[in-house]
Amino acid sequence: MTGFDIFAIAFLLLVIVTLFAGVKTVPQGYDWTIERFGKYTRTLSPGLNIIVPYFDRVGRKMNMMEQVINIPEQEVITKDNATVTVDGVAFFQVFDAAKASYEVAHLEQAIIVLTMTNIRSVMGSMDLDQVLSHRDEINERLLRVVDAAVSPWGLKVNRIEIKDIVPPADLVEAMGRQMKAERVKRADILQAEGQRQSEILRAEGAKQGQILQAEGRKEAAFRDAEARERSAEAEAKATQMVSEAISKGDVAALNYFIADKYIKAFGQLAESPNQKILMLPIEATSILGSLAGIGEIAKATFGDAATAAVARRGSVPSTGPATPPPPPPPSPFSPQR
Repeated sequence: MTGFDIFAIAFLLLVIVTLFAGVKTVPQGYDWTIERFGKYTRTLSPGLNIIVPYFDRVGRKMNMMEQVINIPEQEVITKDNATVTVDGVAFFQVFDAAKASYEVAHLEQAIIVLTMTNIRSVMGSMDLDQVLSHRDEINERLLRVVDAAVSPWGLKVNRIEIKDIVPPADLVEAMGRQMKAERVKRADILQAEGQRQSEILRAEGAKQGQILQAEGRKEAAFRDAEARERSAEAEAKATQMVSEAISKGDVAALNYFIADKYIKAFGQLAESPNQKILMLPIEATSILGSLAGIGEIAKATFGDAATAAVARRGSVPSTGPATPPPPPPPSPFSPQR
């Protein structure tokens, strides 16, 4: 093999190496930065790219997909001097490979330190109750502050989430006792409210019952008064009829009226539950005489009715003069002449 052959083979190898050095294939989801003599010149996008061999070289290979980093645990002192242990997670994405490569060193470490610092700032301005119950507000404030801080680095922070907030053990125990006391308090309040409502309902029921009883007594009193009024009207009418009969000379009607009252009075005395022995300073013949007077009145009345019935049947009247009935025996209640 001559020297020319060796030169030709060496030149061919150099051409092949040069071609491989000038052609770059960038995978999907990555951007490569190109440096010429150590200075950034341009960014290669995914696909086939050509550079100047021996003068240009690949500087940084940046992942352009969304990435996640864990925020390590740290202790945070709240506004009311309570110490809690907090950790979290952050999601970010590079949108400018050149800035992310040359504006900050150790990109992920910078994001972690910045996030931890802002967690202390945000949660340190809140009370423990707010820290435990307002996670959404904490996440929103962290995202707003951290995203504005990393924007010059060519990054976009999409989400920051607080994973765990762990208070001290003694504080957790105290919170448990407080929660139990609150639940007991609410239970007592609900029980007292139920008893109060029950008492109110029972009082309302008793009130309605008394109102109905009063209305019943009122109605009964009204009916009794009406009955007494009608009885008094009947008594007055009877008295008026007796008075008219006396004025016409009918003494038998007066005897009947007085005898009726007389017998009713003795009947009431006999029906009294406290009366065991009843002594009457009267004569039995007086009562018998009164009863006889009542009998004569009834006889005269029913006799007239019988005579009218016979007349209606067409009976023949007697030819002789009618003999008047004998006068009734004198009543003990008839006026003395």
